Amino acid sequence: MAEPNPNASADAERPRLREFFKTFAFFQLMGFELVDVEPGRARLAMSWRADLCQPAGIMHGGAIASLVDTSIAHSILLTPVYKEAHKQGGRIVSLDLRIKYLRPVSAGKIFCDARVTRLGRQIIHAVADVTDGEGKDVASGDSIYMLVAGDRLQKKTG
Repeated sequence: MAEPNPNASADAERPRLREFFKTFAFFQLMGFELVDVEPGRARLAMSWRADLCQPAGIMHGGAIASLVDTSIAHSILLTPVYKEAHKQGGRIVSLDLRIKYLRPVSAGKIFCDARVTRLGRQIIHAVADVTDGEGKDVASGDSIYMLVAGDRLQKKTG
């Protein structure tokens, strides 16, 4: 995922994140669209495609889980806590992701709205709601991320 410029405002970061979405291979593969992002919130979308379905013709739960995970991660990227940690080489990693599937998706576009509910110095909690084009609930999710300091990410040799 695109890493923010620690000194830039959210308004300055949005175009760069949108451009990254257009070029990052996994996001292209999944068909993710960045609808909106701001500190503590993100809205992503993806469209139903046959190649994202399970054998019954409904969108695979893993595709929906990936949308939730990516939305939550992007809700964190522009927060002051993350941007400050990023200055020191810090990054976020997923510790837990839980999804509740509420309605199958067999056509159209789905939207995922993620928001940070607790932004600690190391532990970040966030939730997400996935809806279809008619606003009907498709899934809900929650996640715990950890901010890992840059010096802890360095590979140790010898």
